[in-house]
Amino acid sequence: MQNFQGVGVSPGRVIGTIRQMPKPVSEPPSGELLAASTTAEEAVAGLKAAAQSVHDELKARADKASGDGKAVLEATALMAKDTMLLKSAIKLINNGSSAERAIWEAGASVSEMLHNLGGYMAERATDVLDVRARIVAELRGVPAPGIPASDSPFILVAEDLAPADTATLDPAVVTALVTSGGGPQSHTAIIARSLGLPAVVAARGVDEIPDGTEVFVDGAAGTLSLEPTEEHRTAALAWVANAATLAVFDGNGTTADGHLVPLLANVGGAKDAAAAAALGAQGVGLFRTEFCFLERDTEPTVLEQAAAYRGVFDAFPGKKVVLRTLDAGADKPLPFLTDATEPNPALGVRGYRTDFTTPGVLGRQLEAIAIAADETEAEVWVMAPMISTAAEAARFASMCDAAGIKTPGVMVEVPSAALTSASVLRHVGFASLGTNDLTQYAMAADRQLGPLAELNTPWQPAVLRLVQLTVAGSAEEGSGKPIGVCGEAAADPALAVVLVGLGVSTLSMTARSLAAVGTVLKTVTLEQAQELARLALSAPDALDAKAWVRAKLPILEELGL
Repeated sequence: MQNFQGVGVSPGRVIGTIRQMPKPVSEPPSGELLAASTTAEEAVAGLKAAAQSVHDELKARADKASGDGKAVLEATALMAKDTMLLKSAIKLINNGSSAERAIWEAGASVSEMLHNLGGYMAERATDVLDVRARIVAELRGVPAPGIPASDSPFILVAEDLAPADTATLDPAVVTALVTSGGGPQSHTAIIARSLGLPAVVAARGVDEIPDGTEVFVDGAAGTLSLEPTEEHRTAALAWVANAATLAVFDGNGTTADGHLVPLLANVGGAKDAAAAAALGAQGVGLFRTEFCFLERDTEPTVLEQAAAYRGVFDAFPGKKVVLRTLDAGADKPLPFLTDATEPNPALGVRGYRTDFTTPGVLGRQLEAIAIAADETEAEVWVMAPMISTAAEAARFASMCDAAGIKTPGVMVEVPSAALTSASVLRHVGFASLGTNDLTQYAMAADRQLGPLAELNTPWQPAVLRLVQLTVAGSAEEGSGKPIGVCGEAAADPALAVVLVGLGVSTLSMTARSLAAVGTVLKTVTLEQAQELARLALSAPDALDAKAWVRAKLPILEELGL
C-alpha cells in the first residue's frame, strides 16, 4: 500500500475513484504572429471581447455563489479586466504578435512579477494564469479549463486548483479534494473548509496517479492511500455516520464544566449570515465587508453600504456581529483606494493604513455602519484590520466615537500588536486574532506556498505564544477585555481547545465547522484545555504540538476529525 502525505485542511474519510484535473490550455507557439488576414486593430478588439466574455462569465458565477467562493470569483473576474495585463498584451499585438501569443506572454510577465513580490501578491499570480488560460480558450472557441464533468461522484486530484474552479466545487459530485501544491491557508483550503469537503493539500506526487484509481483520503490526517484496506472502508463508513452528527450545532458553545465559549461565524454578506444563523451560530465574529466594494471603479455610497450591512445585522437580532472595516490592499486592490505599483504590497498600504493615503473612505464606511446599526437589533462591534501600534488603535477608536459606534476593536494580525496588546487594548473594547496573517507574518512564510506548509500553520509554538501574549496583555490592561479568534485556526477542533486553554473568549469560523468544534469542546473541562495549551506551548515544533494535543483528545480519532 502506497501513502501520500500532505497537509490536512478539512476533515473527512472518503473512499472513491480519482479524476485528475484536465491538462491546462496549451501554449500558443512561440513567436506566433498575426494572421495575414487580421489587422492589429481587429486582434485587439478580439482580445478585449474575449477578456470581457471571461469577466462576464466569472461574474455571473460569482452572483450565484456566496461567502468565500463569491469573493474569490469576484476577484478573479476583476483580473480579467486588469489594466496592466491587457495593456501589455495590446502592446505585443501592435508589435506583430497574435492575440493568443500576446495574452500568453503578458500573463506570464504579470504572474512572474506578482510571484516575485511574495506574500499576498503571489496569490494573485495563480489568478493571472487562470484568466490567461480562459482568455486563450475564448479566443480559440474551445471550453475553458475546469473541473471534469462526471455523472458519478469522484475524488478530484490536481497540481492545484484555480480559485475560480475551487469556488464552484459541487460536494455532491466531488467527494474529496487532493492537491500536490498549495498551502493550508490557500484559497483551495479555505473554500474546501467552507464547503465541508474533505481536503488535503501539498501532497507531492498525487497528480501522477492514474484516473480511475481507487483511493482512501483522510482529510484530518492529510493522507491519500492507494489500495484501501478493510480498516479504511470501516473508517469511511463511520465518517458517514459521524458527519450527520457533526452537521448539527446546538447553539451552545461550552466546555464540559460549563465554561462558556461562544462559537461565531465568519461571513461575507447577508446570504452567508442567514445560512450561519440556520446552522446555530451564536453571532458573527468576522463580517468581511469587501464584498460591497469589489467589482466597482468607484466607492459605494454611504446608503448603499448601510443597506448591505443591515442585511447581515438583521440575521442576528440581539446577538453580536463583529464587522471588520475594509481590508483593501495586497490581494484585494481597489482602483479608488490602493496603489497597484507597491513593491511589497503584503507589507504595504492595506487595511486600516489606507486611511493614511486615501482619507475619507474609512470615515464614510464608519458612518454607514452606524446608520445600519441604529436600524437593527444586532449588537454591532467594529474592528480595524492591520493595526500595528497603540496610537493607531487610539485613532481608530476616536473615529468610531465620532461616528457614533459604541464598541471599537482591533484585529491582531501583526506581531507588534500582539507584543504590545496591553497598550493597544487600553484604547479599544476588544481584539480579534487573525491567525492566518499572524502566522504568515510571524513565520515569514507565504501562506500560498506548498513547500512552506509546515511553517505556515497556527500550531507553531511561536504563533501560540503570540496568542498567549495577546490574552495576557488584556489581563495586564486590567479590564480583561475579550479576545477572540477569527482566523482559520478556530475551525480546527483540536486547536480550538488549545485556544480556549490560552484564554481566548470566542471562536469564529466557517459555519460548517461549528458543530465539530462544539462537540469536541464539550468533552474537555477548562482546566484540561489549559493543560493542553501548556503542552502545545512546550513543544519544539508545530508537528509535535499538534501530535501531542491530538493524542490527548481521543474523540478526534473516534469522529474522524
